[in-house]
Amino acid sequence: MKILVLGSGAREHAIILALAAEGAGHEIFAAPGNAGIAADARIVPGLDQNDPAAVTGYANEAAIDLVVIGPEAPLVAGVADALRERGIPVFGPGKAAAQLEGSKAFAKRIMDAAGVPTGRAARAHTRDEVAAAIDEFGAPYVVKADGLAAGKGVIVTSDRDAALAHADTYLPSGPVLVEEFLAGPEVSLFFVSDGDSVRALSPAQDFKRAYDGDEGPNTGGMGAYSPLPWLGERFGGEDAFVAQVTAEVAEPVIRQLDAEGTPFIGLLYAGLILTESGVKVIEFNARFGDPETQVVLARLRSPLSRLLLAAASGTLESEPAPEFSLEAAVTVVLASEGYPEAPQTGRAIEGTDAAASVDGVHLAHAATATADSALVATGGRVLNVVAVGADLADARERAYTALERITLEGGHYRRDIAARAAG
Repeated sequence: MKILVLGSGAREHAIILALAAEGAGHEIFAAPGNAGIAADARIVPGLDQNDPAAVTGYANEAAIDLVVIGPEAPLVAGVADALRERGIPVFGPGKAAAQLEGSKAFAKRIMDAAGVPTGRAARAHTRDEVAAAIDEFGAPYVVKADGLAAGKGVIVTSDRDAALAHADTYLPSGPVLVEEFLAGPEVSLFFVSDGDSVRALSPAQDFKRAYDGDEGPNTGGMGAYSPLPWLGERFGGEDAFVAQVTAEVAEPVIRQLDAEGTPFIGLLYAGLILTESGVKVIEFNARFGDPETQVVLARLRSPLSRLLLAAASGTLESEPAPEFSLEAAVTVVLASEGYPEAPQTGRAIEGTDAAASVDGVHLAHAATATADSALVATGGRVLNVVAVGADLADARERAYTALERITLEGGHYRRDIAARAAG
């Protein structure tokens, strides 16, 4: 197939690597891509991923068989809608369904209508409304930007003034959501959907805080691992957990969206928390999560292209459940100095070949480019070191061995990714 992948991050690089690993001879195109993606796909220069007309025109002209939309911005811009109107298979929800991620308030309404377990929430338009809501729910306070914020629009704090200050940052752009704090371990679970049927992938856990011990500000994600061996202690195994969430969360949401005339075709990302009173949804995303995608796809043994095309074509019901390796995968993000507040860019990255030579390791580039034949960092999260091993301890050892071979002035990464789960 001729496949176009939209996006420029490690998530998109992971998707491209999984497609290439099938050995099916796919022609893979990418826009805008990055330095790492350019080594594994053909970059389409000048194609604006957020322009529905431009993407549709190129896909039609190049006879693309499948478009895979990686990030959230093109979804909210309606790129998938334009492609479907031209009959081009696309993996990614339309603009209306993508509100599951684009609007926290919309997601809460859908969950309420579908009977999906989640925490209490209040939509606040003013600082006074925010203050009233956080006082009602109590500390720790949870305040979220209602729209897209690249994974950094959420604050969880016991400092009331800090919660109000966070709301002040986003209120000029629209309402914010104040939510009840939910305590417990978090799990990310992806579902592929064709608007009717769903197929679950393997659970993963990510690490949002910038520093070891879950300290520091929220980021887009500093690492992840899969599978989650500790799920068995509470749910009788991963399969039982996945079956429960599929029945109680994914299928009701997909049915509700379909009933409202906004079928969800693409990747439903469920951010879950395992509370004392049961599994509850923290949030939904309308695309593959980053960095969880890097570890989930590293373990996928079923052909990714077949799964994505079946979703895009409405034939997912005939597809078997995806199969995953029994091995474990760990990814650790190398970030630029100053990330997430003020990342330093333009600095040289060295040692990537040496890192990738570690057994079981590959790199997924996130914010890289070439300048004067050198690899340089162009953003906050620079690249992911992804390692697969016999178990989490083995995968962790490989990932950190590889990271020690990479140099980036001022670069930093967490050293405790999957440490607790690995024992």
